[in-house]
Amino acid sequence: MRNLIIYLSLLLCLFASKMVAQDPSPKGEQAKQTFETKAKAIAIKMEYITKEEKEALKLEIEKVNEQLEKGTISLEQANENKRKLAEARAQIIENKIAAAHEELKILVQEKVDGKLKSDLEKEGIYKVDSVLIGYKKYEVTYKITDSTYINTFNVRRLFDKKVEVEKRTTSQFVFATGINNLATHGDVTNSDFRYWGSHFYEWGLTYNSRILNDHNLLHAKYGLSLMYNNLRPTDNRFFVKNGAQTNLEESNISLNDSRLRNVYLVMPLHLEFDFSGKKEKEGKTYFKTHDSFRFGIGGYAGVRIKSKQFIEYEANNNDVTYKEKGTFNANNFIYGVSTYIGYRSTSLYVKYDLNPLFKDNVVKQNNVSLGIRFDFN
Repeated sequence: MRNLIIYLSLLLCLFASKMVAQDPSPKGEQAKQTFETKAKAIAIKMEYITKEEKEALKLEIEKVNEQLEKGTISLEQANENKRKLAEARAQIIENKIAAAHEELKILVQEKVDGKLKSDLEKEGIYKVDSVLIGYKKYEVTYKITDSTYINTFNVRRLFDKKVEVEKRTTSQFVFATGINNLATHGDVTNSDFRYWGSHFYEWGLTYNSRILNDHNLLHAKYGLSLMYNNLRPTDNRFFVKNGAQTNLEESNISLNDSRLRNVYLVMPLHLEFDFSGKKEKEGKTYFKTHDSFRFGIGGYAGVRIKSKQFIEYEANNNDVTYKEKGTFNANNFIYGVSTYIGYRSTSLYVKYDLNPLFKDNVVKQNNVSLGIRFDFN
């Protein structure tokens, strides 16, 4: 439920990020306090947080590579330093995004309570969008003016009611969720894990760059994502680390739930085929993305940030939850292939790890996921 609330709130935030700021004149100062402009500022803040931490991580990794080239550290030390740096930056992103999400929840509640007004005025041109949150639908109305722009957090957005502004590179917020399991020799039949109880979810920021100047078919799609893979064993079992091996063992008490979660920071890269085509307006040709069928193929690579096992059972008529944090002999690095196909912002999404989940287990098992993916411009 918490993930659903986050997703819906970010969806509202992305709708609000299309809002146009009011004319920065003295009479427009009061309009800056409206729901739309505040939501827009939070959306830009979330985008800026991810971009800023990604750049910081890139600089830190370059310093580690320089140390490796000079011979001051070994390759094993360099890989471990990179893993720790990625884990630290991912935690910073998670904390900052959580804080921004709390701001958004408060803002939405203020709008529902009628404490904030919309950008309605008696003159000019207006556009109305409807946003569905839970079971309630809200109307977001905003004004479009000639050549109005906003400059916040060093992000410049230009809007015009007559001329379509074309961007060769666009950014999207990505959210994906679905079922997750382990494949033994490429096969998931007779699995040791619940098919519907094991799940994954992923969120992040991607960039979409059109490759050809005069054609809209080929795009390079790249970015940064947090990936959560969950496994729920069958038959009242849980994971036990026995030296270099990680095995499933049956519990001597009745378990309500048993789940192993692995969290990764990954960099996905896809070649996307976008069939949106080109459009013309007032004699000007321009290209739009995510306006028709899309197909992407590529892969991802990254590092494991943390692993944690959750065990729930009843004792003395009380619900008990036990959390165990450790490595569980899981691989510190992850790489795999992925593909998606869909229409506009919604796609069917498949990903498969090329390296096994547990690095030294006798039986090699690879993570595989199938779900729905949303790419919001």
